[in-house]
Amino acid sequence: MAVKEDAPIAAIATAPGRGGIGVVRISFGSKDVHAVNTLMAALFRRQLVPRRACYVPFLDANGKALDRGIGLYFPAPRSYTGEHTLELHGHGGPMVLQLVVQRCIEAGQAFGMRLAEPGEFTRRAFLNDKLDLAQAEAVADLIEASTFAAARSAQRSLEGAFSRAVHALVEQLTRLRTLVEATLDFPEEEIDFLSRADAHGQLTHLRNALEEIRRNAQQGALLREGLTIVIAGRPNVGKSSLLNALAGNERAIVTPIAGTTRDQITQTIQIEGIPLHIIDTAGLRTAEDEVERIGIARAWGEIEHADAILHVLDASAGATPDDQAMAARFPSRVPVVRVLNKTDLTPIAPCVEHPDKNGPTVRLSAKFADGIDLLRAQLLEMAGGQAGSENVYSARQRHLDALAAASQHLNIAAEHAAHHAQALDLFAEELRLAQQQLNSITGEFTPDDLLGEIFSRFCIGK
Repeated sequence: MAVKEDAPIAAIATAPGRGGIGVVRISFGSKDVHAVNTLMAALFRRQLVPRRACYVPFLDANGKALDRGIGLYFPAPRSYTGEHTLELHGHGGPMVLQLVVQRCIEAGQAFGMRLAEPGEFTRRAFLNDKLDLAQAEAVADLIEASTFAAARSAQRSLEGAFSRAVHALVEQLTRLRTLVEATLDFPEEEIDFLSRADAHGQLTHLRNALEEIRRNAQQGALLREGLTIVIAGRPNVGKSSLLNALAGNERAIVTPIAGTTRDQITQTIQIEGIPLHIIDTAGLRTAEDEVERIGIARAWGEIEHADAILHVLDASAGATPDDQAMAARFPSRVPVVRVLNKTDLTPIAPCVEHPDKNGPTVRLSAKFADGIDLLRAQLLEMAGGQAGSENVYSARQRHLDALAAASQHLNIAAEHAAHHAQALDLFAEELRLAQQQLNSITGEFTPDDLLGEIFSRFCIGK
């Protein structure tokens, strides 16, 4: 059964587990201040002064204290959700917090109080115009941020940097659409629209601005998700040693026995704030037993879904026919860095080579961690190398998809503009579709089912 969007809701707003402080949040939906006063009377036996912290007991139905702490009342619309809101700051024990939530729902039963769904407080903030959709998603990104750079990026989006960039683009697009529509409405004026309104110049500026936003959003998505990098190569070329050197610890077992690694080992590292998920896979060769065969099959599965591949070769032996056959099987869409390991066994010092258009080659010694910084620099360059940029926005795949679709519509519009006398109406339609895609980012054009999907991934209480 669908829940009522305007019903009062309550939930624990702090993370699961024990802590010094726990917070219970209550938002009153469409209910007026009478409901707030009724609940405060039941819980505290007094009324709270708006936006002033008060030390109060949290009372059960018999008037006995379940806990004591700070009560805060935020009248609508000056609250997180835009509705009348209460926050109860008590001790952070799971049981006492659950008892307080149960008491809130019990005391508010007469006016429909229920337990909040995941993300429902933030969803209400969006529906009440306290946040747009990109800002609302940035709330979850800030909570989930695993690096300093990711947290900074999410905070910028929460403050509206991403939304302002999108809105500025929409405003420019709207002005161009207005000129186009006016020309369509009054063809008898015979206005040379494209030249007098500098439509080509405006469209070029729009496309350039959109590409800049896409670059910053793609970098922000990297900060959220990171790159998945697979270490691949023949047995005994030093793949596990390379993983240990990159991770800075003995994460994988290293022995001179070929086929030691039978299944993938994953380690997440950070380079300049960008998370990289490094996967060490089984040595790729003709398997000698069933277990190894399964491990090799899984290795090729990881390679198919990788963002990048580190192809490790033995520098002392050079590229073998097996190495070449393996490289030929790598997906063409996935960038590859050739790593010539064991340079300590050769007269050539660690270095970076760019032999051809197929990507760089890094010579290093994983055993002695000599040249690892050269590989880290290559990985950072592959990831974009802009983690500290003040223009990076926290972005999700749906944002990237919308920006890509908008870019495609503007590209088609540019093609129509070249033949405007025959296709001005098609030009106008592509501009409209581009604006629709951009509006979906901030939630001005977003289906309800997508909203449900977005907010269902939030934690309860936020």
